Amino acid sequence: MAQQTASAPLDDTAVLDAKPLRTLTPMFPAPLGLHTFTPQNSPSFVCVTPFGPYAGGTALGTAAVPSTFAAPTPAAEPSQTQLHTATMNGAAQANGTAAAVNSLVSPSQTPLSAGLLESGKRKRGRPKRVPDATVPLAPSAPPAATVPPVTSLPLVPSAPQESGKIVSLTSAATPQESGKRKRGRPKRVQDVPVPGPPASQVDSTPVVQTLPGPTVHEPSTRKRGRPKRLQDSLDISTSPIHSKSDPPPQLPSAATSPESGKRKRGRPKRMLDGSATPSSHSGYSIEDDAVDTLKRGRPKKIDTSLLQLPSLFSDDPRETADNVLMMFDALRRRLVQLDDVKQVAKQQHNLKAGSIMTNAELRVNKNKRIGEVPGVEVGDMFYFRIEMCLVGLNSQSMAGIDYLSAKFSNEEDPVAISVVSAGVYDNTEDDPDVLVYSGQGMSGKDDQKLERGNLALERSLLRGNPIRVIRSVKDLNCPTGKIYIYDGLYKIKEAWTEKGKSGFNVFKHKLLREPGQPDGIAVWKKTEKWRENPSSRDHIILLDISYGVESKPICLVNEVDDDKGPTHFTYTTKLTYGNSLSSMRKMQGCKCTSVCLPGDNSCSCMHRNAGDLPYSASGILVSRMPMLYECNDSCTCSQNCRNRVVQKGTQIHFEVFKTGDRGWGLRSWDPIRAGTFICEYAGVIIDRNSVNGEDDYIFETPPSEQNLRWNYAPELLGEPSLSDSNETPKQLPIVISAKRTGNVARFLNHSCSPNVFWQPVLYDHADEGYPHIAFFAIKHIPPMTELTYDYGQSHSIQLGSGSGCRKSKNCLCWSRKCRGSFG
Repeated sequence: MAQQTASAPLDDTAVLDAKPLRTLTPMFPAPLGLHTFTPQNSPSFVCVTPFGPYAGGTALGTAAVPSTFAAPTPAAEPSQTQLHTATMNGAAQANGTAAAVNSLVSPSQTPLSAGLLESGKRKRGRPKRVPDATVPLAPSAPPAATVPPVTSLPLVPSAPQESGKIVSLTSAATPQESGKRKRGRPKRVQDVPVPGPPASQVDSTPVVQTLPGPTVHEPSTRKRGRPKRLQDSLDISTSPIHSKSDPPPQLPSAATSPESGKRKRGRPKRMLDGSATPSSHSGYSIEDDAVDTLKRGRPKKIDTSLLQLPSLFSDDPRETADNVLMMFDALRRRLVQLDDVKQVAKQQHNLKAGSIMTNAELRVNKNKRIGEVPGVEVGDMFYFRIEMCLVGLNSQSMAGIDYLSAKFSNEEDPVAISVVSAGVYDNTEDDPDVLVYSGQGMSGKDDQKLERGNLALERSLLRGNPIRVIRSVKDLNCPTGKIYIYDGLYKIKEAWTEKGKSGFNVFKHKLLREPGQPDGIAVWKKTEKWRENPSSRDHIILLDISYGVESKPICLVNEVDDDKGPTHFTYTTKLTYGNSLSSMRKMQGCKCTSVCLPGDNSCSCMHRNAGDLPYSASGILVSRMPMLYECNDSCTCSQNCRNRVVQKGTQIHFEVFKTGDRGWGLRSWDPIRAGTFICEYAGVIIDRNSVNGEDDYIFETPPSEQNLRWNYAPELLGEPSLSDSNETPKQLPIVISAKRTGNVARFLNHSCSPNVFWQPVLYDHADEGYPHIAFFAIKHIPPMTELTYDYGQSHSIQLGSGSGCRKSKNCLCWSRKCRGSFG
């Protein structure tokens, strides 16, 4: 814009150029609505821009300002007693029309327009976008004749005001704020609607007013910092003026509308539609059902009473804890299966499953306690920290020290109740009965502080309370995974501070294991040596009873008596059929090129298994099925297909050992995860009428097996409920004898509380009456734990001629829910 100077400047009057407000505003701070600047060695003045409904011609002789710079602005109430004038000289509009109008401005009624929100020195950074004011621009008055500039004018009262047209900064919170503003984020001021002038009573007489002094609303010198954020008025009857580039405005909320004063730092509050109904004020509407989805906080609780869930709780704490953990892992496996079909990025399914369980109140031991936890035994293993939270062993999902505030006599102290040694800190764990535990905190950046968990450990040294210790080992099947082992109760014997590797002070605590407890981590250390060197196992009778048939040797051990081993049998991994296998009906194969993929609708093997591949990518069974169909010789997929598990044989280090009162049993040197394939029941298929009463190595499917609570609860994921018939396999005509020919499965003893279940599998023929019998882990099984399955309810088999009936036997499983007999 070309510059023009006044022809006859007056004394004590600054002659200035009219410039666009966008260039003047950042340079010359002023209260909202006033744009001023003071040249060197000149008196103060105010340049009132031609905003508002009074924009139009002037008869005072001031130079015209193009209406391009005008923005809708209401007038303010007159509250000043002194006036000065400033002469503004600028370029006229292209059409020659003068459009300079000045209006009376008061700091107590400063309008909220987009052009007037910038006041004071702005902080560096991108400025906030603010919607334009809700007052429409009034039509310009006809041009007036030019009059020589004057130095002063009488005070002219403002025009009558019309309600709902002008907003003010006045609020209940701002009168208390006066004087120098404190550093920090300024207060957020709420808009309050006030009356505005009707269009019919617009007074085009310009009034020039000086800058007021400091007021309670806006001090003359603003502190540096973020400018005030001005909320829109709650009066939603007037539609605001928005530009295309403006972001969507926030919705007013009943919770945030009365908010004033200094806001706390942190994540901003979400603006919800409270009592006000959606209108044109925001340009958006929110349905009633959608309001809840915007609220932050904990997930909504799941009402399990509305779901047909099996009861996980019983009088036996051990059974309850097992049921909770089995339900959790079933949900996790199902979530993994669903995401495999969607081919989404890797997610933490354990946290999602844990959240579902927590929201459904499917957990035990919710209250923290000192000492033992009901239902949790020494040696129990966990693959995720959230599992320990669900059974109350350790409530910290990330931190290593769990503590509570407990009363000792009349004093209250924070004491540690459990610690997790996960290898994050430099702990000493060579001795299975001693743990040197490091305190928590960023030891690599500063000295550790005596607070929170560190303080609780220090107070536990004084109080002498027992502390649960959870140790960790590497997961052999997952290079980045860990397995957590509950190692029992410890007590702190001494504590000290030493320099860590980073050079900063670290708290150290020496914990000693309480005597008289079962072995925990000690078992893991022993089996690790045996896997590397099987001959280092003591009391070995035979290094490998399979004589190389299995991929890993199976030791025969007797630590009880002088028995040299079970009766002779021929070791085999095959199931021998009475009729020729070639005469049996063949299975149809899939046409997958490399491997079967989840979600591939062209895979026939997937369709046989209810539309999902039964195994995860790591070979874990997802859920129990009436019949499981693996890929077979007719399939075009490779041997690396995930749907080939049972046919590949066992991959576990087994040990056949002598029990105290139940003959020979089977256990593993490896930790076994829930859903892992253990072995197949190998032997000879015999006719039911030819069963020998002296044969103790018989497998038959029971007529009515107890409901096995192993599958996930589909109701928790919004899926249809599964019937019991779909969850438990039906009785099959197959009877297998492993008396003379068999494998390690013949040493699986009965238990009324088993940790293994059987699953019928087909892969080399299509006769569903004579499938392969595969065993899978019901839950996580620590090393050196006997493997057992439920033989079924007592019933009789009609034996061959002259042999009578097979009678039930007394049960010696010694479990808490022992039935007393099995058949």
